Amino acid sequence: MPKLTIRSETGESTSHDLIEETYTIGRSPENSIRLDDTSVSGRHAELVLVSENCYLKDLGSTNGTLVNGQAVTEVQLHAGDRIRFGKVEACFECEVVSAAQPLPRLEEAEARPAELTARPADFANASPFQTRKTKKDSARTAVFAAAALAVLAFLVSMIALFLMKPPSF
Repeated sequence: MPKLTIRSETGESTSHDLIEETYTIGRSPENSIRLDDTSVSGRHAELVLVSENCYLKDLGSTNGTLVNGQAVTEVQLHAGDRIRFGKVEACFECEVVSAAQPLPRLEEAEARPAELTARPADFANASPFQTRKTKKDSARTAVFAAAALAVLAFLVSMIALFLMKPPSF
């Protein structure tokens, strides 16, 4: 599990297990990791964990962010990286995953084409939901028919109006 260990000026260390996807680091109380030092900006930096990788991004801090002595704006962290937020020192630690055990060998399976492609006689619907039965509603059909007839009558009257010629004098 990745971990960020912060060392104060007094030599006291505080470790933060990085289990969330995103962390904000800074002096402001809203940050995930709060650093109470005037050299640290309110929202100083951001840590983002993606899969097994950890990325550090400076959020435009006043005193900058250094990783292994180099000023950075965005960088992928590696085990043992020394980080400096203003005057506060930190160390990024993560367990190095040893070589995993190899996967077991797959056995060959013989594939044969199906002998019969028709549906079995005892085949039934496996759905837990019953099929919906449709009933014919004669009142609804009558309403739709009347509406369709009204639209058709309206269209015919509009066409008749359009084809009318004004009287000539």
